[in-house]
Amino acid sequence: MQVLERSSGATHAHAPDYDAAERRFAALLGLEHLDERVAARPALAGEFESALHHALLSAYGPQESAGAEAARLFAQRILYRVNRLKLFWYDDLRRYDNERSAYLRGVRDRVESAWQAWELAQLSAAALRRERDVAAALRRRAAEDVAPPPSADGLYFRERAGEAGYRRLLAIASLDGLVEASQLSRTLGGASNEVHAVMTRLLVEEYGGGRLGRKHSSFFIRMLEEFGMSTEPEFYFDSVPWEVLAAVNHSFLLSERKRFYLRYVGGLLYTEVSVPAGFENYRAAAERLGLPADARGYWELHIKEDERHGRWMLEDVALPLAAMYAADAWELLLGYDQQKFMSDRAGAAVARAAREADAGASGPDSARGAAA
Repeated sequence: MQVLERSSGATHAHAPDYDAAERRFAALLGLEHLDERVAARPALAGEFESALHHALLSAYGPQESAGAEAARLFAQRILYRVNRLKLFWYDDLRRYDNERSAYLRGVRDRVESAWQAWELAQLSAAALRRERDVAAALRRRAAEDVAPPPSADGLYFRERAGEAGYRRLLAIASLDGLVEASQLSRTLGGASNEVHAVMTRLLVEEYGGGRLGRKHSSFFIRMLEEFGMSTEPEFYFDSVPWEVLAAVNHSFLLSERKRFYLRYVGGLLYTEVSVPAGFENYRAAAERLGLPADARGYWELHIKEDERHGRWMLEDVALPLAAMYAADAWELLLGYDQQKFMSDRAGAAVARAAREADAGASGPDSARGAAA
């Protein structure tokens, strides 16, 4: 991983205008012949490049700056804008003209290199490498996370969140909920075996067996509709904290890199094991607020199905892979622990945003149709 270093003249006395730089980047994404035009006229990307350089130093450099949070948000939003080109959105085909742009690939690689080095520093990979019994370690983790003790954030949703906070939760979660399992779909190409069959079965269930009304994202749509909220994917992009964007971008990275397949599986194992307990808090909030079934159906579906999916992922995917790749099996633990860390961080950011929404509302009985 690249290590960021400060160079003379490379820093700014003040943080750049990240909003303006992101707008400039969005304009670059839509340029015809982007690579050729940037190569011929580097100044086209100059403002953005300067902001990106500053952001990566501030967010992931050797010393955290006062503007690190804003820098991380900018970096993750930029990375997401590149990653989303890997999925098809049934929109204007010309939006994909730069799908394989070398310039955009370079932007992605620079952000991922700095960010992933920073993320890995949050955990002790060396200790995981020394784990002698990966299967036992996976079983132990799964047993602990299937029914964890209640957290302060979980209790907030269960006992105190108002409708404004609940709407903010839906707005943020919609970024992933409306395209759920899209990254999983990109891991299924290649040879078939028993592990592949289980992963395929998992995807088929997430996609409702090919029936649109049963697709998990359709349940999320119905939750949004219950509040009169937009069901357009990415409509609430500006509400999404960097911590949530990082979790989404992390899934893009691991699902796209076959060398990281074990890390991806470890992360998916944590997700499937932990979701029922986490979503139970959101369902309890909806019930306490007196919301109808459609306003909580997505949570209830996952509470029911992911108990089974968690068992599949442990017994039929992770443990067989640990035996198949004995020398590299510790990467399953790395993926699991990293996903848990990032999910907890994202969950705390969502709860913080929900609290802010509740605090800003006129009261607990604020209008259901208000914007999130």
